[in-house]
Amino acid sequence: MQDLLVITTGGTIDKVYFDDKSDFQIGEPQIGRILEELGVAFRFSVIPILRKDSLHIGQADRELIRATIAAQPAHHVLVTHGTDTMVETAKVLASIPDKTMVLTGALNPARFRGSDAEFNIGCAVGAVQSLPAGVYIAMNGRIWDPAQVRKNVAANRFEAVD
Repeated sequence: MQDLLVITTGGTIDKVYFDDKSDFQIGEPQIGRILEELGVAFRFSVIPILRKDSLHIGQADRELIRATIAAQPAHHVLVTHGTDTMVETAKVLASIPDKTMVLTGALNPARFRGSDAEFNIGCAVGAVQSLPAGVYIAMNGRIWDPAQVRKNVAANRFEAVD
């Protein structure tokens, strides 16, 4: 892998809790800080596109994500995305040829102790370096084909489609 392009769209991974509002809001993208703290041995650039909960990402947003990735020269792309509609966005990205794209996110905000964010990002970084061109989802310690996975909201994890 030469350089890694990171696209951020918001989601739980970037959420911040505001006590005075008793509310979560999407804050600054966390992945650049995480990759720097982990001391990764590759160059990366971060393009923040959206700051949305994935339930609020619509078709126009997905087309913006697709167009942004398609316009970049990078062949290795990691996308941070909310987990509720990650699969839908991955399916839109499948039309981009000659790039390895991995979507990941977190079930708990990256700023929280015990968050799955760093683990999911690590899995995604490994996947984007080793898999052939295509689109994948890295969640819960597994790499998924977007056509074969769904989020089980009740169990709060990703699982194979029956």
